[in-house]
Amino acid sequence: EKSEWITKIESACSCSKTTFEPDGFVSPKEILLKHFSTSSLRGFGCEDYTAGLKAGATIIKYLEKTQSSALKLITSLATYSTSGYMILDAPARRNLELTQSMFDGSKNKSLLQVIDKTVTPMGARMIRRWIDQPLLDLTEINNRLSIVNGFFSTLMTRTRVRESMAKISDIERLTSRISAGTANARDLIALKTSLNVFPSLVESLSALNDSRIDSLCKPILSVAQIANIIENAIIDEPPITVKEGGVIRAGFNSDLDNIRSASKDGKGWIAALESEEREKTGIKSLKIGYNSVFGYYIEVSKSNLSLVPDDYIRKQTTVNAERFITSKLKELESIVLGADEKSTQLEYEIFCAIRDEISKDAQNLMQAARSIAEIDVYCGLAEAAALNRYTLPEVNDGSELIIKNGRHPVVERLQTNELFVPNDTQLDCEENQLLIITGPNMAGKSTYLRQVALIVLMAQIGSFVPADSASIGIVDRIFTRVGAHDELYSGQSTFMVEMNETANILNNATDKSLIILDEIGRGTSTYDGLSIAWAVAEYIKKIGAKTLFATHYHHLNDLARTTPGIKNYRVAVREDEDRIVWLRKIMPGGTDKSYGIQVAKLAGLPDEVVERAKDVLMQLESSSNVSNLVNTGKINTKTKNIQLTLFESEQNPLLLEIEEMDVSAMTPIEALTHLYDIQNRIKQKNN
Repeated sequence: EKSEWITKIESACSCSKTTFEPDGFVSPKEILLKHFSTSSLRGFGCEDYTAGLKAGATIIKYLEKTQSSALKLITSLATYSTSGYMILDAPARRNLELTQSMFDGSKNKSLLQVIDKTVTPMGARMIRRWIDQPLLDLTEINNRLSIVNGFFSTLMTRTRVRESMAKISDIERLTSRISAGTANARDLIALKTSLNVFPSLVESLSALNDSRIDSLCKPILSVAQIANIIENAIIDEPPITVKEGGVIRAGFNSDLDNIRSASKDGKGWIAALESEEREKTGIKSLKIGYNSVFGYYIEVSKSNLSLVPDDYIRKQTTVNAERFITSKLKELESIVLGADEKSTQLEYEIFCAIRDEISKDAQNLMQAARSIAEIDVYCGLAEAAALNRYTLPEVNDGSELIIKNGRHPVVERLQTNELFVPNDTQLDCEENQLLIITGPNMAGKSTYLRQVALIVLMAQIGSFVPADSASIGIVDRIFTRVGAHDELYSGQSTFMVEMNETANILNNATDKSLIILDEIGRGTSTYDGLSIAWAVAEYIKKIGAKTLFATHYHHLNDLARTTPGIKNYRVAVREDEDRIVWLRKIMPGGTDKSYGIQVAKLAGLPDEVVERAKDVLMQLESSSNVSNLVNTGKINTKTKNIQLTLFESEQNPLLLEIEEMDVSAMTPIEALTHLYDIQNRIKQKNN
């Protein structure tokens, strides 16, 4: 199955795709055996693979045709299985805004933005992969959490490590450029600067006294000597291009030093030769000149031609003098005139040789880069935990999900006009398997649902979580059905998209899954939608998946009366005359009001519309036959009564709440408080 981003790239590209197939007469297995110089693929754990071998062989053939120098980087095979990671489908990634915002597709306002405190490019790529692939292996999850906790508990060590890593460049990409033969001298200097950080980084890490960190340090130490090669060969501030000279440090290569000396001291050599020839011939007026046509020459006046030695070779005659050359002058001319060109060419050859020598350690450099990335992610998660007041979760193989004062990691950082209200969560596969959550619009139901899913996901990538405490049984998948949107390009209405996503959940969820549903059936008629929502809730109960079900269908509260494992919760609000105050608190019990008109007023609807809506609502609430009332046009503004629930036979939610109260377990004060609250709500409804 193609991932979402591949599909997007393919649809965005107007150019046709090119397929590279292995040779028809050579099997994929033979191509791989030849490349790795092995007699079988058993050592790689893929001897009996089919499609995987074809894919690997196709990559090898592709690189042979396009980037043969990169083949040396491929020295091993490793099998990959999604069974080790939590599967997150496109709706879950989109609705939870893991790595990009639904608003503009950027990293802003995503989970990645909040917890990515990495300081290296390699670490930034790795934390994104971790978010996309939460772990399912309990041991590995707890290993990650333990290392993060080690950094979290040692502020000074964490600070020193982050300061050191901030000086490290993108070693993975530098190594790739070196192996492909495209790296320039500045790339090597960037690599040297990064490698020079390694000793102090390892020293800082040793303070953790953690064997797992020590194992990550071994690849880092194995490449330290490469910095010496670069230091001895390349100047500190080389030019961008490597084909125009000025790259290799003086003293590194004697031949290059001689050529450079010839270029630099050429005029001095010519002047010395001139003095030497004057003394040898006795011609005091002898001089050595140069022009672009004839090059260097010895000029003798005609009055002194009798003193010219036999080894002088006539080159040119002028009005008052003759011009000669000698074999020594010719040799000097060749050295001086060709010195710059030779120096540039030799420098490039030396640079390529150095680059090729470094590329022999490409695998070690890549492993060191991966170690740096992993350490960076651990350190970054610890930094995020410290900055955002996260706590260490307990992850186990049980079925319970217990969160105390959980918070939404993104909303709490973006919400500046009011304090974020934390909430508890208790889910399991028995008494608290499915929570029906009702409450008004804008009260915080969607935020609550998402925060529970994000806390679980964060714990399973090895991160601390935004809560006072959290005990999390491993979840195999997180499913989301949130919001309403259509896909007109594929001919699917809002309701069809909603049903497709719901069907995917019901057909793939297990008793170890976590499901968050934010409205089901709202895209069709009231009774159709309510019927679907009811049936979906019953089916999920059979599956056994832990579920949070936010809905405006208050009649679903009746499920808690007849079905064990289903509990009712509501988002508390306070009414202040014609205003509502969002308390953002999840409390036991159902609710029977959505406060839609109040929300409409907050949105800025004209007062006339708001007042008319109130009048119509009172008429509808008091009518036993809504359709007849509307059709006959008898709606007026004089009747005022309590709200009618969706079904005429529905029990009043206040009575249901009283019925669910465990009076025997209450203190007198608690009972009076509950009674006072119920009385106030009845008064508010009748006024």
